[in-house]
Amino acid sequence: MTKIYIDANIAQQLAVGLNIFQNHLNKKEKWQFEVISISEKFGHGAKDEEWIPVLGSEKAIVITQDIHIQTTRHQRDLYNQHGLGVFFIKPPSNKGFSFWEMVILLIGHWEDIKNKSVKTKRPFAFRCSSRKNFEPLD
Repeated sequence: MTKIYIDANIAQQLAVGLNIFQNHLNKKEKWQFEVISISEKFGHGAKDEEWIPVLGSEKAIVITQDIHIQTTRHQRDLYNQHGLGVFFIKPPSNKGFSFWEMVILLIGHWEDIKNKSVKTKRPFAFRCSSRKNFEPLD
């Protein structure tokens, strides 16, 4: 089973809801997924340096809006070193996503996230925005 973690910068309720939907899909699909909130597992405010190695050891996937994980060299090196797969969602610069905008974006990309999660060698990083689909990052 592949674990997909939702970062603390995305509402924890989305992890709960996606996990409920995915549990139903797991009964019929070849690949099995569990969706978990990073805040639920590590507590609110957990540092990236704390959870990245643990999730990497689980061969997990992370969905986050924190592009600094990619642009901060030691954090990028850390997720690469631990073999983590990361999906970065770039929020609109003017106000960020509303709760419902994030729901729509994640549901709209859910099949792509799952496919990339099982078919792409880790470590990996993809980024999308409200206007673009997921594209690989170097």
